[in-house]
Amino acid sequence: MNLTVLGLWHLGCVTAACCARHFRVVGLDFDAPTIANLRQGQAPLFEPGLNELLSHGLAAGRLSFTTEAATACAEADVLWLTYDTPVNDDDESDVEAVLNHLRHAAPHLPNGALVLISSQMPVSTCRKLEAEFPQLHFACSPENLRLGKAIEAFEKAERAIVGLRSDAKKPLLEALFKPFAAQTIFMRTESAEMVKHALNSFLALSITFINEVARLCEHVGADAKEVAEGLKSEPRIGRRAYLGPGGPFAGGTLARDVVTLTKLAAANGESLSVIPAIKQSNDLHRGWAFRRLQSRLGELRGKTVAVLGLTYTPNTDTLRRSAAVELCQQLLAAGGRVTAFDPAVNQLPAELAAVNLTADLGQALRDADAAVVCTEWPLFRQADWATLVPAMRQRVVVDANRFLEKEVKHVADLELLSVGRAS
Repeated sequence: MNLTVLGLWHLGCVTAACCARHFRVVGLDFDAPTIANLRQGQAPLFEPGLNELLSHGLAAGRLSFTTEAATACAEADVLWLTYDTPVNDDDESDVEAVLNHLRHAAPHLPNGALVLISSQMPVSTCRKLEAEFPQLHFACSPENLRLGKAIEAFEKAERAIVGLRSDAKKPLLEALFKPFAAQTIFMRTESAEMVKHALNSFLALSITFINEVARLCEHVGADAKEVAEGLKSEPRIGRRAYLGPGGPFAGGTLARDVVTLTKLAAANGESLSVIPAIKQSNDLHRGWAFRRLQSRLGELRGKTVAVLGLTYTPNTDTLRRSAAVELCQQLLAAGGRVTAFDPAVNQLPAELAAVNLTADLGQALRDADAAVVCTEWPLFRQADWATLVPAMRQRVVVDANRFLEKEVKHVADLELLSVGRAS
């Protein structure tokens, strides 16, 4: 099988590198610097194990990269569209940006080739492309990317969802997904497209639900973590339910699909109540850490807050849409002083110029009135908190998800503030 992977950022690089273990893969992207780095085995962003896997595919001769659509597509059996769909600050997808890249490549594909779409695209995208490119087949397989664990998630998937119109391409897709998924579930293209919208929206709903319950728990003396355990013991809910009280969902992935379904309803004259409220609830919860600091410290002007972790999630160096960055901006606007430490960040964007980025955890905590755990880096659990905490001016740690609960349990006079638990 000859596979062309179009769009080489996070999803595309992981897809190309993993597939090169089993197939001949050409990675296509129209950004020349990205391609130049990939030819040296360097991904455009950090993901554990990705550079090594890219280098292995290059050395084995099964993986190559190019900016030339004609070269990449001439012999392709499958063109896998893997652009990370851009999302603006209102969580709206820039669909045309992705489709324009596809339109540049599609004319170079052999007649009858299959275009497999994993980029986050709105339902009915495949139907529209079938009309635009009748010489090609189209299918949809919603991506299953997990930042920091992307390779494992791709190569050891519990299932692959695949939507297609014609059974003629079913054997090809079965062969493509067989090395990576325990089962492949086939359905019509619109259903597969809707699965991703509905799945992310359901996960988002679960998060906002338990966080609303948690905020009530803080007032009545209940512990939201215990409440969540009680809920998950109910067989109709289940142990793996997405019910962990803590911070809001961040980034654009979940919010994008909530917004997509909300706009889809408006376009079709449907009045929704639950789905639009998900984003409203989460937006409110995004201010929990800031409000908790205010309630504990009072006036924040002149107070020093240590922000521990700045990236969107552990094992990445991505700051965009990070809740930590938003908290820093809120603190600075309130007149607070902010120190910060993140093992993957050595330079801050201009809007955080007033933040004191420190070289280690101890420097960030020294003389702080409070610390906030924002990105759950494993090294924070390895720190000697009994030594670090006494260097703080006030022994207050805001830890929404209780990430450090065990590590700081025996630190004298430490006040740990978490979502869903009263002080």
